[in-house]
Amino acid sequence: MKPTNQTVILGFHLLGLTDDPELQPLIFILFLSMYLITILGNLLIILAVSCDSHLHTPMYFFLSNLSLIDICTSTITIPKMLVNIQAQDQTITYIGCLSQASFALLFSGLENCLLAVMAYDRYVAICLPLRYMVIMNPQLCVLLVLLSLLISTMHALIHSLMALQLVFCTDLKISHFFCELAVVIKLACSDIFINNLLVYLVGITFFGVPLFGIILSYIQIVSSVLRITSVEGRYKAFSTCGSHLSVVFLFYGAGFGVYMSSAVTDSSIKNVLASIMYIVIPPMMNPIIYSLKNKEMKEALIYFIVGISFE
Repeated sequence: MKPTNQTVILGFHLLGLTDDPELQPLIFILFLSMYLITILGNLLIILAVSCDSHLHTPMYFFLSNLSLIDICTSTITIPKMLVNIQAQDQTITYIGCLSQASFALLFSGLENCLLAVMAYDRYVAICLPLRYMVIMNPQLCVLLVLLSLLISTMHALIHSLMALQLVFCTDLKISHFFCELAVVIKLACSDIFINNLLVYLVGITFFGVPLFGIILSYIQIVSSVLRITSVEGRYKAFSTCGSHLSVVFLFYGAGFGVYMSSAVTDSSIKNVLASIMYIVIPPMMNPIIYSLKNKEMKEALIYFIVGISFE
């Protein structure tokens, strides 16, 4: 049988967080709780934005899209892990593994682009307030989301097509709770130089450009806010950016942790913990951050849940 045909029938083994059977129930309960919190929190954000006419603005349109992305990010990783623990079966098919890696790239890339779009939205709102509704019109908002989706899909597709060229032989055990691309590439017995080069060069460019856009936007925002003479005006301007900045620090901080852990150490435990911070924690924390730091969102959620209006 040819090596290239062999990969069609191969499967992988997701070793998860631990091989200790006594810890498996605890891990199952912990991740199930985090997944339910993630789904519930982000669904509440989407429903609150949809039902409250006061939140039908570009900022909350992007926020609801971010919540949808967070739901998708958690759904492609955590349920498979929970099923494996419950069934005591660590296997995942070859196609299933590459699909999971591809969708993880897609949704993390989409969040990366959307955070840059949200930073641009805050820049226009604070630096060009009189032209805000003209610039950030509904057509542009939809176009920015679609453009983010297109760029993220191309990024994920490049890595996925290159991963399909790899040949896997033996020792197909993944020391992880999901198929992360960098971990899967290390299992290949064919030449992985081009794949690793793409992971670092394309990855750094793809995530670096939006991050640079975010930094540039906030430099302009800070410069504009410092020219406001009123302390109350400055506080109001900064408060509109607080939630977004918190999410940016959480997302890129966790992502940088994953990159550094994989580059500096070969410890599978450290890599897995870093990936948890990147793929699990941000989707769970984002709705909490926005509901706690944003007065309008907090009021909309209270009204949606208990029917108390603040008007």
